Amino acid sequence: MTAVADRVRDLHDRGREALGAGRSDTGLRLFRRALALLDWPDTTDPERRAAAARVLISTAAAEVHLGRSAAGFALLDEAETAVAQADRSTLLLQRGLLCILTGRMDDALRHLNEGIPPHAATDDHYGLASALLNRAMVHSLAGRPRIAKADLVRCEEIARTADLPLMVAKARLNRGYCEMLMGDIPAALHAFDLAKPGFTEHAEGLLPVLAIDRARALLQAGLADEAAAELDEAIRLLGRAGPTYERAEAALTRASAAVVQGVPRTARLWARRAERLFLRRGDRSWAAVAVLTRLRADFQAGRRLAAIAAEAEELAATLHGLGLPNDGEVARLLAARALVRLRRHAEARVLLTGRRSPSPVLETVLLRRVAWAEWHAATGDRARASRQARSGLRVLHGQRGRFGSLDLRTGTAALGVDLAAVGLATALRGGRAKAVFAWAERSRAQAFLTSPVHPPDDPETSDAVAELRQLAMVVRAAELAGRPDAEAARRCAELEHLVRARGWQARGDGEQADPNALHEVAAALGDAVMVSFLPSDGHLHGLVVVDGTARMVSFGDFPSIAETTARLRSDLDALCGRRLPAALRAVVETSLRHQLSVLHERILVPLGPLLGDRDLVIVPTGPLSSVPWGLVDALRGRPVTVTPSASVWLRGRRPSTPSAIAEPLLVAGPDLEFAPGEVRKIAEVLPSAVVLTGAAASVGATLAAMADRRIVHFAAHGHHEPGNILFSRLDLADGPLMAYDIGTLPGAPEHVVLSSCDTGRSVVRAGDEMLGFAAAFLYGGTRTVVAGVARVPDDSVVDVMTTYHDLLRRGASPSRALAEASQATPLIPLVCFGSG
Repeated sequence: MTAVADRVRDLHDRGREALGAGRSDTGLRLFRRALALLDWPDTTDPERRAAAARVLISTAAAEVHLGRSAAGFALLDEAETAVAQADRSTLLLQRGLLCILTGRMDDALRHLNEGIPPHAATDDHYGLASALLNRAMVHSLAGRPRIAKADLVRCEEIARTADLPLMVAKARLNRGYCEMLMGDIPAALHAFDLAKPGFTEHAEGLLPVLAIDRARALLQAGLADEAAAELDEAIRLLGRAGPTYERAEAALTRASAAVVQGVPRTARLWARRAERLFLRRGDRSWAAVAVLTRLRADFQAGRRLAAIAAEAEELAATLHGLGLPNDGEVARLLAARALVRLRRHAEARVLLTGRRSPSPVLETVLLRRVAWAEWHAATGDRARASRQARSGLRVLHGQRGRFGSLDLRTGTAALGVDLAAVGLATALRGGRAKAVFAWAERSRAQAFLTSPVHPPDDPETSDAVAELRQLAMVVRAAELAGRPDAEAARRCAELEHLVRARGWQARGDGEQADPNALHEVAAALGDAVMVSFLPSDGHLHGLVVVDGTARMVSFGDFPSIAETTARLRSDLDALCGRRLPAALRAVVETSLRHQLSVLHERILVPLGPLLGDRDLVIVPTGPLSSVPWGLVDALRGRPVTVTPSASVWLRGRRPSTPSAIAEPLLVAGPDLEFAPGEVRKIAEVLPSAVVLTGAAASVGATLAAMADRRIVHFAAHGHHEPGNILFSRLDLADGPLMAYDIGTLPGAPEHVVLSSCDTGRSVVRAGDEMLGFAAAFLYGGTRTVVAGVARVPDDSVVDVMTTYHDLLRRGASPSRALAEASQATPLIPLVCFGSG
């Protein structure tokens, strides 16, 4: 028996190792070979029967992982007939695992609680660590992350002592999941990063599992596009032959991402796929969660409301019965929201007052506020509707304060879209401009009101940024030569992702300034007019602050206005800085004039006498953030300032910092014919200026000189990167100066001029959170940024910029200097952002 026993033990250990690394089919083959050596089930030898029972226990897990849950439980029953007393705790723990994998959470916890204490007395460190890992999973799914975390700490300690590196990685992965449930996304992402090397070295097949949990964390921060990208890669790696459980999890999380992205049809398809995969493996719990995700997609699409109400109410009871109280509450709230839309208010109220999850995640807390706000609004109690919406946004603001990453801070607004919508709609129905102003300032561009946090300054990030800067030059040179370097571009994308992901782990200080009141903004405006654009239910409203009061103006259908701005930008890109055939240029110019005329009719005419000849401050929304307002005939020569919110505008009106460096900084980038001449001409107007040109205009020298400077002017090639906005950039002598770099400055310059193409363009996220190169300066504390929202004609901009600085020197405000300097020059798509 000794030789056979050694051979069986080797096969069993190798099979367990393969199973732990996600290679269930390999593990199953090894287990079956071991059972054959033991002559199972015919043997009557007690030692062989006991050894066979141990192998059967492991074989059961492999079967369930491969989607054959009935076979798995049958094997455990078979093992029960032969198991030795010393192995009974192992059998209990395995029953617990199989119950988890098939969604029987209460049974799982009972078996694990019974099996862990006696197993702790054995020398099976791997088995004990696995059991603690599994029990932590049960506690996590039941909304008890702190209890789960305690098990995971113990699991990691045992795994370290026993030299089980893959188990250490698994414990870290699950600790990240617990941190996510507790709302600490930076800590969760850090834990996932700590886990990754263990998976990479010992179980590459489990890397998709790590990607799935990372995606869940990103969804909790509102970064749905980024989560979807993680999941698409995980699904590709899993393939059709991947383990059923992981494929099902990936499909379900992908459906959740599509819901947050606002693509209900895609969400429904993925949810259906997840449901089928979970049912194939007999997992009723997760199949029910997949059904819930499908119902959420249907609700988002506005279809089948009566059916959703009935199905979601029934599903809520099912989920509670399966030990998933958080998902059960989400289903109940979804049913209540559907009933509100059907005007079945009494039935909705019954559901709203039902039992709550004892440990709700952030999404559920916000959903409670949304559901109650919608119910109060529908039943005519605007005051309570507003209170519920405000309460939800306060919770969201608290979450935002935990983030140091600008990416996460701006992404968080996506979690409050429904809250913001019901709050604004309620305020608009009330008709009080003061209430509308307060709500707008509470729900838009909130990330600008948080204290700036510098990105991580660790060696890995620094090395990645340095490599990225050098490779960006290689990519740019290859593009200009007409021979794109695909490998360098791929590596750049990889480095950008690494730098961005490291930034997500930065912690915030929790500080967020309160928005300013209407009377404060009105007093600071003086004779100027402020217009805040507010979309609601497909309609564009305007809140106009003038002469100390506020009033509402209607601008009509919002989608048609958005379409006009898109066409305008396209025409500008075609005309500015390009030599077109005369006939084509005439066609584009005609289109451009038409789009400007439409904007005049739709926006300026309704403002009428409220605007007069006053200076204008615009708080835009969505696509209006990148409109070159100075090109509209009625605004040519008029000071116009574009600002993310009234509160951001007012903050920038503070007195100049005494410590600011008075000498201007002028920087000329490479490969731009008129750039050196532009900074030289400006230097004649500003003789005290520090001038960086040629090799001296490096990224390091520029960053060092830029901090706390009163005025900084760039004449350089600009690049807007809508897909990865932190890496929008200016070309300097030794590589790109990126939007990411602005966050590293110890002190922001007060006034920045970007005489560059596209650097004023923004990606506008939910909550009118603006992201872009110019916006990066505003986030950092810069008061005013002048930048191009389309291509800037290199030759004609030189005189405009020289005149601009001369007017500033003579005491003009930035918005007035820009208006006067560009008045005589057509097609200068420069905009004054910030405080003007």
